[in-house]
Amino acid sequence: MSRVIYINGEFFAPEDAKISVYDHGLLYGDGVFEGLRVYNHKVFRLQEHLLRLEESARAIGLALPISLEQLTEDTNATVAKNEISDGYIRMIITRGSGPLGLDPFTCSNPQVIIIADKITLYPDSYYENGLELVTASTIRNHPAALSPRIKSLNYLNNILAKMEGLKAGCIEALMLNHKGEVAECTGDNIFIVKNGKLNTPPIEAGILEGITRNAVLELAREAGIPTTEAPMTRHDIYIADECFLTGSAAEVIPAVKLDGRAIGNGNVGPVTQQLNQAFRELVRQ
Repeated sequence: MSRVIYINGEFFAPEDAKISVYDHGLLYGDGVFEGLRVYNHKVFRLQEHLLRLEESARAIGLALPISLEQLTEDTNATVAKNEISDGYIRMIITRGSGPLGLDPFTCSNPQVIIIADKITLYPDSYYENGLELVTASTIRNHPAALSPRIKSLNYLNNILAKMEGLKAGCIEALMLNHKGEVAECTGDNIFIVKNGKLNTPPIEAGILEGITRNAVLELAREAGIPTTEAPMTRHDIYIADECFLTGSAAEVIPAVKLDGRAIGNGNVGPVTQQLNQAFRELVRQ
């Protein structure tokens, strides 16, 4: 079926879904967004996503032009109108239109956009056999410059690192923080398993607090798997038994090699398989 796009309470065909070229979301990346998943016609952890959206907006001084209650209703309506049973949602709030120039206080009429569609981020073979990572020279934004916890429309930091990975033949790249510690990948959080213990970088490492990341931590604790959120370096990944990535679009995907070095025995490990299965069961509940 043909898709419809939600903009400010109305639905448009994709070719008719338009915003002003003077919108500062386009001109300067001034806005915030969320990526969400739909399973069995239901949006996974919608309220957690909306809270993160609201916090990102608050951090950049952008007042949401719509209540979270109305946004909840409109998101579900967009999923229903597009007949999405399993798919992806991109939710965007822009600063709104204004004259040329950086001043955000000259802007008005913020745009609320919801796109619901299918998504295929990685081929099935990567979920079965694992993917290979390379460390990008582009580091994660310094938190004193722009907090990585803000999911803003300016994603150049991640895109430049993504380009490095693709040019190296890898579809995902590892990003370090300003201390040289592991932060996250260009679009996903990262976990390692060592001696049966699960670890992922803490929020303070300069990461986006992923919704799927938090879900996997909960699942691991419920399964009795020891978990920590502690700083780590590439060395920790090199000598890990297992490694996997998490994200709303990626879900849970194993990584079996970093910078040409096999992680563990180079195969998808048992803890990764266990948590992947637990996550798949969770989203179907």
